[in-house]
Amino acid sequence: MSNSVERALRILVELADGPSTISELGRRLDVHRTTSLRLLRTLEEERFVRRADDGAYRLGPRLAALAAAALDGLDIRDSAARHLAALGDTCGQTIHLGVLEGHQVMYLDKVESRQAVRMYSHIGALAPLHATGIGKVLLAYLSAGERDDLLGASPYPRYTPNTLTDRAALDEVLDRTARQGWALDDFEHEEFIHCVSAPVFDAAGRVAAAISVSAPSMVLDRPGLLAHTEDLTSTARAISEELGWSQR
Repeated sequence: MSNSVERALRILVELADGPSTISELGRRLDVHRTTSLRLLRTLEEERFVRRADDGAYRLGPRLAALAAAALDGLDIRDSAARHLAALGDTCGQTIHLGVLEGHQVMYLDKVESRQAVRMYSHIGALAPLHATGIGKVLLAYLSAGERDDLLGASPYPRYTPNTLTDRAALDEVLDRTARQGWALDDFEHEEFIHCVSAPVFDAAGRVAAAISVSAPSMVLDRPGLLAHTEDLTSTARAISEELGWSQR
């Protein structure tokens, strides 16, 4: 990469943190003022930066348009694939990627377990929001009104003795999920399958999807499942970052 291109890119990265003057940019990038001015004028002509009345430079509209086009072109499944595979290699259990589809969860991708006992779930399958880890995560970051629209009135369908069918009890779990950053499906959809799930955020900070680690009880007990929570949430953050999310 040429020095000029590298310096221009570094200027854009610096301006992403906030407006800066020519002097400030030159000092931070360790380049002469005239070099900074030459690069900024070129970037300004192409509308990648703009100079405000106070003399400070800011990111320009053309860069915003390019960023929007790049984000629109991101595919959650493609962005997540290698991260899901790595998580599957790490934990050896079934990995799911799910999104909201109407009033249900739809599985977008799946990494099969290395265990002899396999789950019958498949890509494209639908599952209930209130009784799955992924569903709880998708609900947890919504307002009460948005939850109303998706869930309707309780009681909700019961799939196992552990299914939460009451709205107040479900809201309590969803609020805890939002605070801790992950959800537990405690044998609520299938009697012998439990999972932990974590949110995937998009560039606007909205929950775009969720991922989960699932296992049959005869393969992995509760402490063993929860031991994967850190790897799960770390993977979810990595996918979120690929979608343009930033924790700042």
